[in-house]
Amino acid sequence: MSSTPKHLRNISTSSMRDINNEFHNCNSPRTPGFIRQRKHSHSNEIPAEISKLNGTNHLLIDDKAKYKSMWIRAYSSLWMLLSLLLLIYLGHLYMWAMVVVIQIFMAHELFNLLRKANTNNQDKRLPKFKFLNWHFFFTAMLYVYGRILSQQLVNTVSSDKFLYRLVSNVIKYQMVICYFLYIAGFVWFILSLRKRYYKYQFGQYAWIHMILIVVFAQSAFTVANIFEGIFWFLFPAGLIAMNDVAAYFFGFFFGRTPLIKLSPKKTWEGFIGASVATMIAAFAFANFLGRFHWLTCPRKDLSTGWLKCDPDPIFKPEYIPLPTLIAQWLPWKEIAVLPVQWHALWMGLFASIIAPFGGFFASGFKRAFKIKDFGDSIPGHGGVTDRMDCQMVMAVFVYIYYQSFIAPHDYSVEMVLGQVLRNLDMEEQHALYNKLGQVLRESRFIQD
Repeated sequence: MSSTPKHLRNISTSSMRDINNEFHNCNSPRTPGFIRQRKHSHSNEIPAEISKLNGTNHLLIDDKAKYKSMWIRAYSSLWMLLSLLLLIYLGHLYMWAMVVVIQIFMAHELFNLLRKANTNNQDKRLPKFKFLNWHFFFTAMLYVYGRILSQQLVNTVSSDKFLYRLVSNVIKYQMVICYFLYIAGFVWFILSLRKRYYKYQFGQYAWIHMILIVVFAQSAFTVANIFEGIFWFLFPAGLIAMNDVAAYFFGFFFGRTPLIKLSPKKTWEGFIGASVATMIAAFAFANFLGRFHWLTCPRKDLSTGWLKCDPDPIFKPEYIPLPTLIAQWLPWKEIAVLPVQWHALWMGLFASIIAPFGGFFASGFKRAFKIKDFGDSIPGHGGVTDRMDCQMVMAVFVYIYYQSFIAPHDYSVEMVLGQVLRNLDMEEQHALYNKLGQVLRESRFIQD
């Protein structure tokens, strides 16, 4: 017999029974409180399969399938490189077309991302709303590239061509056309508003404008760099690719220390090794590309012929004598260095330290939407947006650097006349020509 009193034994037994009942009720899937708790915790966590895809706690050096992934990436990279070389051979206009195609793919991937993030399938109830996205996209394209086209058209075709008159009138009223196209889209959006979908539609409207800023504000600088000379597009793009490849291989073989939580596969070993390799490659790569006139000459019109020009001084070699201790062991006494190589070091520094943060931003964006890649159009690389995250940041920097430290800022007669003629049609240009001739004849008469 137990020494515990009977009334205490009864209390203990009933208490244990209540505790057991409460325990079973709390673990029952029918309990409302438990369901709410499960939903709340699920909404704040990345699913296990997504975490695995994003590489959480999974360094590249420990990946068992890394060799297969490496060969897929290498195969895709080879095809992208060959395609780029073909476009470089064809010329500036084809590279401009390449940028436009890349923009369309990026916009398509980002628009699809917004629809995938919509878990209530509201876009299916608004089937015409996606056409509004593309209306704003092509309006922005006409505005951005119309301004670039207006700078190149005057030097391309002559006055007796119907195409010139047609396009020149379109360019002249380009801002008006783009403004009313945007207003048409704005009115279309207001008329498409539906009850119970206001929040979704205004959210989509804001996302559209953010996507247009990301895609066009930076791609416009890329096109401007191309017309200043293919060198100013190819060189920074090559630096980003070299840095990406170097970071991949250094992380592949030596990566042990995680760099940033947004990109768990990035390591300090890959980051530092790629920075050093990119700086060395920048100095040598600039010397190689800077010797081709086809790459360094600016394009002043919309023709497709090969370019020949007097090279800019930064592409003319300077000869630096070697120190005596080194020269006595070498067959040459001096080395040829292009001045652009010193600028290349600054670009290499930016490409290896700052530009990767464009990739980190994209990684954080993808983790916010719980996706691995923006798309799957490039095997082993993801989508086009995944490849252009760092390129866009680099293109803006190169344009600003070129305009600030390299481009000449002296205003010659040709430059002033070129700026004036771009804003005149053919009749106005002829009138200006006749007026200038009259002024010159009068000045000569006065001098005589």
